[in-house]
Amino acid sequence: MKARTVIVTGSTAGVGRAIAERFAKAGDRVGLIARDAEALEQLREELARQGAEAAAEPADVADADAMFQAAARLEARLGPIDIWINDAMETIFSPVADLTPNEFRRVTEVSYLGFVYGTMAALKSMRRRRRGRIIQIGSALAYRGIPLQSAYCGAKHAIRGFTDSLRTELMHEQSGIRISIVELPAVNTPQFDWARVRLPRTPRPMGRPVEPEVVADAVFRAALGSWREYWLGLPTIVTILGNTVVPAYLDRYLARTAFDGQQTHTAVGPDREDNLEHPVRGLHRTRGSFEAEARSRAPLVAGEPVRLAVFAAGALVFMGLGAGLAALRRPRRGVRPPSR
Repeated sequence: MKARTVIVTGSTAGVGRAIAERFAKAGDRVGLIARDAEALEQLREELARQGAEAAAEPADVADADAMFQAAARLEARLGPIDIWINDAMETIFSPVADLTPNEFRRVTEVSYLGFVYGTMAALKSMRRRRRGRIIQIGSALAYRGIPLQSAYCGAKHAIRGFTDSLRTELMHEQSGIRISIVELPAVNTPQFDWARVRLPRTPRPMGRPVEPEVVADAVFRAALGSWREYWLGLPTIVTILGNTVVPAYLDRYLARTAFDGQQTHTAVGPDREDNLEHPVRGLHRTRGSFEAEARSRAPLVAGEPVRLAVFAAGALVFMGLGAGLAALRRPRRGVRPPSR
């Protein structure tokens, strides 16, 4: 396969770092964008030692001008952008009532507007060539908001709406640019070690997480596919379909389970650092603190076929029930129906 130019935002830790490593391993040229210049350079050197061609540009994804300039510089060094992957995110574990407006705005600027600005930067390169691939790293929480992460859930919902709008515009232009979302389950990343917390105990993934490398492989496969949306992991599939059918039940279930389910038994220390306003040094790694329980594999499915299969199965069940009821109403042979 011919080497491609791949840009990854939020590439110094967690999912973004695993994605950058996966595409570099395949022989692609990798452009790295994140806030921490030192961590970026360390990753670039690591990829270079492995024989990959990589370039790094420090930028805050919430700064549109900085993003556009970083993209232009990376393109000048690595060549026209073939694949752009928006991954940078921030979250706060807190009830809404305890958040400040500035905190909510910062999460939204990074986790939603960062995707918008990244997409715009990608389009500047791709539209003149009428080809390219944009991949948004989404979440099952784009369909089902959960307590204690309202800002992040709102951002993931917004990404879906933005991406759907852009997709139809590209189709109207008959453009060869393709845009997809990969919806994720909980992932074992350092976010739980450095996210801002307004809780008594330290945060943890809801349920069993997957390792970042599982996500990276899924994104690599999605970049070769043509579906509009990919769902990774059984929890993602169940969450999306379940919220379609029984959202009120999920409201009650999450109200009972998701507060304790997102906290460990360890109290939040007074010296805990968070990455909301600035990077946290020393935690720029791929995996988080939950390796003992993290899964090393998960199914990847395209959303549309799953929806169609569920709809078809439901239709068959409905038709079967209808046929059964009709048979019950039908008078038995040789028995005269009662006269009126």
